[in-house]
Amino acid sequence: MLDLPTDALSVLWVDDDHELTDGLTDYLRGEGYAVECVLDLASAAACLKARAYDLVLVDLSLPDGSGLTLIRDTPREQAREFVVLTGHGDVKTVLQALRHQVFDYLMKPLELSELRNTLARVRKARDSSRPAAAVEPAPASRPASRAEAPASTAATMMVGRSPAMQRAQGLLDRVAGSEITVLVQGESGTGKEVAARYLHEHSARAAAPFVALNCATVSPNLIASELFGHEKGSFTGAHRQHRGIFERAENGTLFLDEITEMPLDLQATLLRALETGTIVRVGGDREIPVNARVIAATNRDPLRAVESGRFRLDLYYRLQVFPVVLPSLRERSTDLLLLAEYFLETFSGGAAPRSLSADALGALLRHDWPGNVRELRNVIERACLLSTDVIEPEHLLLPEAGPQQIELPRPGPGVVPVIDDAAPIVRLRDAERDLITRTLARHSGNKTRAAADLGISVKTLYNKLKRFEEERA
Repeated sequence: MLDLPTDALSVLWVDDDHELTDGLTDYLRGEGYAVECVLDLASAAACLKARAYDLVLVDLSLPDGSGLTLIRDTPREQAREFVVLTGHGDVKTVLQALRHQVFDYLMKPLELSELRNTLARVRKARDSSRPAAAVEPAPASRPASRAEAPASTAATMMVGRSPAMQRAQGLLDRVAGSEITVLVQGESGTGKEVAARYLHEHSARAAAPFVALNCATVSPNLIASELFGHEKGSFTGAHRQHRGIFERAENGTLFLDEITEMPLDLQATLLRALETGTIVRVGGDREIPVNARVIAATNRDPLRAVESGRFRLDLYYRLQVFPVVLPSLRERSTDLLLLAEYFLETFSGGAAPRSLSADALGALLRHDWPGNVRELRNVIERACLLSTDVIEPEHLLLPEAGPQQIELPRPGPGVVPVIDDAAPIVRLRDAERDLITRTLARHSGNKTRAAADLGISVKTLYNKLKRFEEERA
């Protein structure tokens, strides 16, 4: 038994892959982790009986059984967290592991950067859960005459354990309790309104209203009235006084989605309201004090909108006091199964959740998800309606991939392209294999950099490499 440092993250690595563990164990110890390696379930059980570990890193395929057995049978007092290792085709087993609330899962072959990132997150989670000794908690920054937030208001969840999502989650947690204006950026469907609601529900304003406005869906003629309200008779059809969303969000949170779509002439009025804390209703002349925390969001690059003259630079600087960028689902592909499981629970209607077949899981993993988490949510909801027990690929109704195309280089001006009929035809699959091989060689085998250069996820790259190996066999 190793003499492990008491303040280091204690790791029990259960894996019979000598080439993998022998090469990484010494390196991780040099990085400050107390790592102990065993080859099978029996040895792991003996170690866990003798002492507790902060983390158990376990392969799902071991000589004497499945790593799921160890996860299921080990009390959490003996292992604070589990991270599982699995091969490419083990998606069904990974889903089973996620049901046991493992901290994360890593795909083989391991990327050192992903392993280090996971260990660092486990250590951070362990340290943050330890009570601070003899430290007086600093008073939270919050409005003086505001109702205290309930102890448990977190109806909104940010689901995800990928490094990209953990970074975004850390920023949201850091800024939630403040009064700072937040600008949330991300592609359509990444969960910008979910993030805004999360900030609201974890703030001192949680008991007050959360009011949202999508600036792209309101007519330019009506958005001023919707924001600031109007007085009776201020325009045709204004038969009564109307309170705008600034007033309706009093003491709460105002969420302005697609902020870069707001008409340019109204942006100056919004800027003044943010600077002064007052608004004037349309058709009125009285300044009305308002007290709402503003969270804005956009799926566009706001600086490009500034450069094109569609968004005011001063408003951009006023809103992006604290920017948070939400990753696309392509950037957090390791969260896909976790999100799918969450939505299966959501749409179970109180009954036992549907399960996904291995083929359905494969279809989910192969899809590019241009609509991000929103698209995944819709797909799972639809599949739950179409299926009775197990969800199969036909229940997902995912669009089938169209024919693959190669974009040929365009000839320069005045150049007539010449097609050599005698040239040998190169199959698309062979061209793809050659491109991937050359890109990997350019990056000295670094799959993360090669995937970024190719414009695909690391998981997609692994799948393609595995397919190439199978074709050669």
